[in-house]
Amino acid sequence: MDIVKIVGIAIVAVIIITLIKQYKPEFAIYVSIIAGIIIFFMVFEQLSGIINLINELTTKANLNSDFIKILLKITGIAFLAEFAVQICMDLGESALANKVDLGGKVIIISLSIPILSSLVESVVQILP
Repeated sequence: MDIVKIVGIAIVAVIIITLIKQYKPEFAIYVSIIAGIIIFFMVFEQLSGIINLINELTTKANLNSDFIKILLKITGIAFLAEFAVQICMDLGESALANKVDLGGKVIIISLSIPILSSLVESVVQILP
């Protein structure tokens, strides 16, 4: 199971961080970031299967694939922004974390405009 691998990596990283932090605190941050990146890529591999399934369902249901692509991009941006925010917070850079969070939200809103526009057009067509 992948969750066992993820938990194992996290536990090993925490043990190494705890041991290193006493002598070289700056290296503890590197271990944390490397462990986070490894876990991120492990999770990312799982996402490819989910994306393929969503694409298959979109084709079968004859849905607009452009909207699905936008939703997948939005989800990816949310994951990446959260990952970057957590790294910034781990490094004690809360101001930078807030800026990354804001940037992610603005990009998500800008990407969602075509979906919102289409939704408004659909509602206007339904109303008399």
